[in-house]
Amino acid sequence: MAPTFDSVNLFDFVVKEGNGVKGMVDLGLSKVPDQYIQPKNERINKINMEAEHMKSLPVIDLSGLDGPQHDQVAESLIKAAETLGFLQVVNHGLPIELLEAIKGAAHLFFNQPAEKKSIYLKGISPTPLVKYGTSFVPEKEKALEWKDYISMIYTNDDDALKHWPDQCKEVALEFLKESTNMAKRILEVLMGNLGVTLDDSMVDAYMGTKFVNMNFYPTCPNPELTVGVGRHSDMGALTVLLQDGIGGLFVKVEEDGDVGRKGEWIEIPPIPGALVINLGDTLQILSNGRYKSAEHRVRTTSTQSRVSVPLFLVPKPDVKIGPLPQLVEKDGGTQYRECLFGEYMSNFFAETHQGKKSLDFAKITPV
Repeated sequence: MAPTFDSVNLFDFVVKEGNGVKGMVDLGLSKVPDQYIQPKNERINKINMEAEHMKSLPVIDLSGLDGPQHDQVAESLIKAAETLGFLQVVNHGLPIELLEAIKGAAHLFFNQPAEKKSIYLKGISPTPLVKYGTSFVPEKEKALEWKDYISMIYTNDDDALKHWPDQCKEVALEFLKESTNMAKRILEVLMGNLGVTLDDSMVDAYMGTKFVNMNFYPTCPNPELTVGVGRHSDMGALTVLLQDGIGGLFVKVEEDGDVGRKGEWIEIPPIPGALVINLGDTLQILSNGRYKSAEHRVRTTSTQSRVSVPLFLVPKPDVKIGPLPQLVEKDGGTQYRECLFGEYMSNFFAETHQGKKSLDFAKITPV
């Protein structure tokens, strides 16, 4: 017989006791509990997979940065940053074996019994470097997200190998290092287009905090009623995302162009061996609005459990973020105020997912 939950029992079972959505699904759900049913305007009912959009999504061969195609590849990176805030890259230098290994490690971690995962719950985790949980801010959400996750903060190699979960620490660390090197090259191109030469101090400032998440989206009996992740933009500079072959990532088109009409949601098809790159709020602020952070969300599926592995590259908390001075002078004004990134981050995690509303914290409202 399928289990039934009241609101208190469900919250305790899923969130406080660390069973997660997976633990709930493993009990044999035949329908989605009310606590996960999203308002109609937040549901992802239409899968926008028109052939012309699939052909025009930016898929960029990064190996071209090392040869005569450098300028064309750089132009493609810049165009994607100025329009969709999202791109996929191939020939990025990360071994396919590593990408497969980290997806396998994610399944290995989440398929453990709940008591093995719940040791990393917020408030009781043996280390501040690892946090296991579900949804985004479940204490505040009117409708919960159909997702479990583990987040691993990087300080140094020794700490990672000592404190990160055994099931994934080595491959997660390798993924972090390889992806960071790739992301530096992309940031170098984007900053160069703004008239800034990227040096080590800037890399350390704007990408100095790194953390790897592993997301697990269990099968859902009513995917049309739920979301895996609600619509949001990322807070940092760049996010490197590995998605598996199941699909479900949607990005909102910022302006009319090659990939669709403004306000339209398009699904990003999984490409074997590719990595997804999306810009965060930090780059939109630094560029004085020239670059776009990508508003995105994730649907659920009734067929297979899905994993994704994002690496978030964000500024250090004590770094001030604001439009670059040369852009303010060139643009004749500023769209954003300067603030400490730590303050921006605190505001980001204090609210539920609400599209790109997080940018309002730094946005200057015209008088």
